[in-house]
Amino acid sequence: MLRLIAISLVTMTLFVAPVLAATKVTVNGVPISDVQISQRVKLMALEGGGDLKKAQQQLIDDQLKIQEGKRIGVDITERQIDGAFNNVARNVKLSTDKLRQILSARGVNVDTMRLRLKAALAWQAVQENIVKARVDLSEAELDKEASAALKQDQSFDYIVTEVLFISAGKSGAGRSGDANRFRSQFKGCESAVDLSLKFTDVAVRSIGRRHATQLPDALAAELAKLPVGGISKPRAVDGGLSMLAICEKESARDLTFIKNKLRNEQGNEAMKGEADKYLEELRKKATIVYG
Repeated sequence: MLRLIAISLVTMTLFVAPVLAATKVTVNGVPISDVQISQRVKLMALEGGGDLKKAQQQLIDDQLKIQEGKRIGVDITERQIDGAFNNVARNVKLSTDKLRQILSARGVNVDTMRLRLKAALAWQAVQENIVKARVDLSEAELDKEASAALKQDQSFDYIVTEVLFISAGKSGAGRSGDANRFRSQFKGCESAVDLSLKFTDVAVRSIGRRHATQLPDALAAELAKLPVGGISKPRAVDGGLSMLAICEKESARDLTFIKNKLRNEQGNEAMKGEADKYLEELRKKATIVYG
């Protein structure tokens, strides 16, 4: 009986009519089929949705990105695509096999996602090699914006020591009483270790020099009000409750960290703008034929 079933399945497979793909558009001679477009719609549904028109445009753009990558000598390998696919799975906290299963259950061929990833990798290389050179940020303007953004409580330089009351989880449950007793008895950094010996599961470690702009805003505001020898209120962190003790404190207007943050934010925004312009230039120069 099992042999007959197997023979029947093979026979059915032999007589299944192949799905014929029709070319809907070509990009510099490279065809994009209706099957590819319908597959891309299914993939886009997992990302928030999209219609046939958006899927077709996305595939056109992907071809332009891949072709431009090849033009500048970047040919994405299967191994690179494997790595990108693994990263996607890791980011959504799935194994690669589970991600493949989900795609299959939604009717998405894995090659559909792999093409998308290939285009993304090629475009990263194009941006790094060509687009980045088009981005020009004014250092004088960054200095001006950073100076305006610097708050009074961010104008201090510290040498700090952390006192950590160890507890499972982030809440520090059950340690707040001990932490506050430590805080009330705290007399300065020199005696922090000796004082910690009166309590259980306490770690004392030197953090070293930190400028206020390197600290969370709320913590920087709290430390600005404390003198040398003061210690911050307990706050929940990974591993328990943390307090920062001020060992040294001096006024210091350091724009480095604010300026770097502004540079990253504005650089990313400018990079995206230039990348969009570059892609539009590629569209205008390309031979795109709709079938």
